[in-house]
Amino acid sequence: MISETANEIFQKAIQDYHIFDQIDRTIENPYHKDTLEHLLYMKCWIDTAQWHMEDVVRDPKIAPEEGLYWKRRIDQQNQVRTDTVEFIDSYYLDLFKNVVPNTDAKVNSESPAWAIDRLSILALKIYHMEQETLRTDISKAHFAKCKEKLDILLEQRKDLSQSIDDLLTDIKSGKKYMKVYKQMKMYNDPTMNPVLYGNSKS
Repeated sequence: MISETANEIFQKAIQDYHIFDQIDRTIENPYHKDTLEHLLYMKCWIDTAQWHMEDVVRDPKIAPEEGLYWKRRIDQQNQVRTDTVEFIDSYYLDLFKNVVPNTDAKVNSESPAWAIDRLSILALKIYHMEQETLRTDISKAHFAKCKEKLDILLEQRKDLSQSIDDLLTDIKSGKKYMKVYKQMKMYNDPTMNPVLYGNSKS
């Protein structure tokens, strides 16, 4: 099942990142570049770096100029994240290109890759919530609150993993079919964001 593989790769990517815990460290992807595993590792590394960018920008003492710098970095990272999700969907579109859907086949509310995107973010939530339970400077109340949340996140990962596996099985068997819509983000496009194309005329 793909969810088992994805969860293992996500965990590895998160652990590898936290060896050095540096946002701009070069990604050393251990998987061949033409594989799904490579995309999954890349996806989670991108998410992990963005997670820590979000931490930095929330520092109440951050200077406005630095905050703006990180906000723009987050916007750029989010675009890379979206592009990577679409690469994963392209992999599945090619994988299932010869499957003939059943006459009563239905489209899912989200593509496989966007469900996998949620699984990657969930892996990060689990990792960081577990880190909270391992702190030695917290109260019993804080530990209990974090442990309760961790248990819920673990259950959520189990349910989401099963849903992803079921979706891919249904697509492979023709019970469902893939229909992918590009995100068509407008705010990074200088021809569509009125602030950007307005400035270009001045």
